[in-house]
Amino acid sequence: MVARLRCPVCAQPLAAATDTRALRCPRRHSFDLARQGYVTLLAGRAPHVGDTADMVAARADFLAAGHYDVISSALAEAAASALATPTGPAEANGPAGPPGPVAANPQPAPTGPAEANGPAEVGGRAERAGFGAYPLVVEAGAGTGRHLAAVLSAWPDTVGLALDVAKPALRRAARAHPRAAAALADTWQRLPLADRSVAVLLDVFAPRNGDEFHRVLHPAGVLLVVTPTDAHLAELVDVLGLLRVDPAKADRVADSLAGRFTPAHTAVHTARLSLGRADVGTLVGMGPSAWHTDPARLAAAIDALPTPVAVTASVRLTTWRPR
Repeated sequence: MVARLRCPVCAQPLAAATDTRALRCPRRHSFDLARQGYVTLLAGRAPHVGDTADMVAARADFLAAGHYDVISSALAEAAASALATPTGPAEANGPAGPPGPVAANPQPAPTGPAEANGPAEVGGRAERAGFGAYPLVVEAGAGTGRHLAAVLSAWPDTVGLALDVAKPALRRAARAHPRAAAALADTWQRLPLADRSVAVLLDVFAPRNGDEFHRVLHPAGVLLVVTPTDAHLAELVDVLGLLRVDPAKADRVADSLAGRFTPAHTAVHTARLSLGRADVGTLVGMGPSAWHTDPARLAAAIDALPTPVAVTASVRLTTWRPR
C-alpha cells in the first residue's frame, strides 16, 4: 500500500519511518499515523472537516442494517466485471459512444471471494492487466468504508484505500476490512497517490476531481461513479422537506469527467426499503439534509409517518474508462 502513496507536499514516494509512527518522503516531509489507524496526507489545513461524528455514526448504523447493500453489491459486481476485459481505453471502448444499457432492478451481486470468479482467475486477470500482484482499489469520499470493503471481499488479492476528510469516518474506514487502509485527504486537491497506481476508483455520492482521478487511474482501470436518481428517497422528500436530487445531476457528472473519461456502461439499481421511524431518522441524519433541516420540525414529521415506511433507494452506477 505505502509504495503507491505520494507525499502531498512534493509528490515524492513515501516510506514508513524507522524512528516513529509516521510516513516520510526523501525530503523529510513527515505524516503521522493516528492511533486509530489512519494517516493524515494533507499539504496544509483541510478547507473543511467533512461529516460530523453524529452523521458518520448515523451512516454506520444505516449501512450496517443492510439498507444500502444494493449499492455495495452493484459496485462489487461492476469491479469484477471490469476485470473480465482488462484492456486499455481504446481496446475496451473503441470510439467514444453513448453509455451502455440501463438495467432496472438487477439481482444483487455476490460478495464472497469464491463467488466472484475465484481467487486464481481474478488474480490472473489482474496480473495480465498490469495492475501488479496487489491491485489497488481506492474510494474517494469513502465515509465508513463499507462499499470499499464489499469490493475488496469480492476481489481477492487486492488492497484498498479509503480517502476522506472527516476524521470520524476515517476511524471506522481504517478497520472496515483487513486489506483496507485509510488516509485523510482532500479529494479536491492533488491526490496522495502515484500516477497510474489505481485499478478501481470508487466514487459514491462524493465530489469528482476528474483531472486527478485520471492521473491516478491505471489505463486499464475503471472509475465507478454512483449518483442518486430522481426516484431516490422520493417518498420522503416532500413529507420531510429533504433536499431534492438535482435534475441536471447526470449532466453535471458527465461534464466533470468530460475529455478524460468515456462512459462504458450505465445501470440503475433500485431497492424497496421497509423502514421504521428510527431508521428514517438515521437516514436523514447521515446525509446532506442533516445540515439543512430543523431538528424539531423533522422529528415531528417523522413521528407522523405510518410504519413501516416504504422508501425507494434508486441509484445510477456508471462505469467510466480513462481515455
